[in-house]
Amino acid sequence: MLITQQRDRFYYWRETFTFVENPTMAGNTFGTVFKLTTFGESHGVAIGGIIDGCPAGLEVDLDAVEAEMQRRKPGQSSIVTQRKEEDTVKFLSGIFEGKTTGTPIGFVIGNTDQKSRDYSHIKDTYRPSHADFTFDKKFGHRDYRGGGRSSARETACRVVAGAIAKQLLKDIKITAYVASVGELKLDKPHTEVDFSEIEKNPVRTADAATAVKMEHYIKQIKKQGDTVGGTITCVIQNVPQGLGEPVFDKLHAQLGKAMLSINAVKGFEFGSGFAGTKMLGSEHNDIFNKDGSTKTNYSGGVQGGISNGEDIYFTVAFKPVATIIQKQWTINAKGEEVEMMGKGRHDPCVVPRAVPIVESMAALALADFWMLNNLSKLDNF
Repeated sequence: MLITQQRDRFYYWRETFTFVENPTMAGNTFGTVFKLTTFGESHGVAIGGIIDGCPAGLEVDLDAVEAEMQRRKPGQSSIVTQRKEEDTVKFLSGIFEGKTTGTPIGFVIGNTDQKSRDYSHIKDTYRPSHADFTFDKKFGHRDYRGGGRSSARETACRVVAGAIAKQLLKDIKITAYVASVGELKLDKPHTEVDFSEIEKNPVRTADAATAVKMEHYIKQIKKQGDTVGGTITCVIQNVPQGLGEPVFDKLHAQLGKAMLSINAVKGFEFGSGFAGTKMLGSEHNDIFNKDGSTKTNYSGGVQGGISNGEDIYFTVAFKPVATIIQKQWTINAKGEEVEMMGKGRHDPCVVPRAVPIVESMAALALADFWMLNNLSKLDNF
């Protein structure tokens, strides 16, 4: 009887709804209350976004927004892509006389240094480990210039929104740094690194000596026409207790989603992470002090999906950039095997420029929970 009912429902559904051959793109918005929707392609006229849910009366430090954009922008050192984009942000709405009005904050970032001809050779060719193949199969049509919508250039919009989210969060301090490049690793826990070193070196790692080794290694890889991956550790301090929900919307789950939405991210490790699997419960338990703080912090500042007031920390893994300046075999739109080689301006290692992106996505996730907490207090009033 149950099988018959399910079959009848399926036939009704199939006859009632028409399958869309070439679907529209969903998933352009992040957040529940404090939300960011982005638009634009890598080689279009501009990219941009709309920040919805930002409360009125927030004084916006535009210099701080600009400073965050300078950290992410291309062409900032010899170990990143040499595309020259100023990444100047033009705000269109939602800010008046230096303060947010509570209405949607619209902004655009012009694309001024496109070199679309660098991509004409892949118009009908699928680059290995890029979104070319899957994008084409899903939508039936793609912007091949720099990856179009799937390009990491979209993350500039996240940095704009993240800069405003950081200002909303006020005393919460979010700091990310490069923890490894290939096999080179910063062998210090996050509690012992020097945050003041991060912006003093082009790799953005938290140790001067390690930075020199990483920079030299990235330059070697670049000369070979190859790329290398790495990891970024993020530490969030002064987090209030009570952010996050205990079931599907756990704080660390949303942070994981935020990080895994960043281009090239292949892994997310929270708190003790995989190392915690090698410990006993008697070693791993975070024992309470009388004031509610904990003697250790293997939980990573989150217990039961809710922040406990301790530092939140996690590590994000980035794969090597897929475009390499070496010959590779691939296939084209006809399914034929063809030989190709990457062209254009690309990062030999993405992690130095990804540091502000990781911070921004962390800020967006926290700002959303901060707003949810404040709304729930109003509901209970």
